[in-house]
Amino acid sequence: MTTHRTARPGIPVRGSTTGRPIMAALDLLGRRWTLRIVWELHVQPAGFRDLQRRCDQMSSSVLNTRLNELTDAGIVAADDEGYHLTTQGRDLVKAMSPLEAWSKRWAQTLD
Repeated sequence: MTTHRTARPGIPVRGSTTGRPIMAALDLLGRRWTLRIVWELHVQPAGFRDLQRRCDQMSSSVLNTRLNELTDAGIVAADDEGYHLTTQGRDLVKAMSPLEAWSKRWAQTLD
């Protein structure tokens, strides 16, 4: 079983030996289910089981791993009410806004 450490700027990541911030971000966000978790938490905070349900019943081990990575990266935090996006996480969602707009235009061209 391969364990992935949390991608961090300045440290080589999958596909890059440079550790440039963009490469670290792409490595972290490119992991299975990561963007879905961020997207679900931008809608509203959630406890573990609720988040698992909202993410189409992904396995608890994968959810736990991704939440640990996102927490370690400062994108997600947990408190008594569950998991929620940090300021960095909310900034990430804002940065994704142009991609969301593009995806809607793209979908219309395929109809």
